[in-house]
Amino acid sequence: MQFPIVIHKDEESGFGVTVPDLPGCFSAGDTLEETIESAHEAVACHLEGLLMDGEPVPEKTPLEAHQANKDHGNGIWALVDIDVSKLSSQSTRVNITMPARVLAIIDEFAAREGETRSGLLARAAVRYIQQSREDR
Repeated sequence: MQFPIVIHKDEESGFGVTVPDLPGCFSAGDTLEETIESAHEAVACHLEGLLMDGEPVPEKTPLEAHQANKDHGNGIWALVDIDVSKLSSQSTRVNITMPARVLAIIDEFAAREGETRSGLLARAAVRYIQQSREDR
């Protein structure tokens, strides 16, 4: 899953990173490369913490919506790619059966979103369960 990050540079300091879809997730670095690498680690750590606490992975907001936010003006935008299925608890292989057309739709969507099939299905299942609980 790709998370947009916005990188800011002050004249007196290194680079700072904000992750708009993950409130409270920040990072920094001395070079752009180091900053993006640090942001990747910060996002992965933040997501793992959410998952360990039983919280859902937040839905991502379209990059254009973030760019329209004046709080992020003059920033450099980048995407940090995190395989959510590899975070937190140990993965277990399962065997499921579904129509080939549904699987093709899942794979196409996952690829377009920068996710794996497993990550997408896991996230969708957790979201569905949470929504069902909220609807009660």
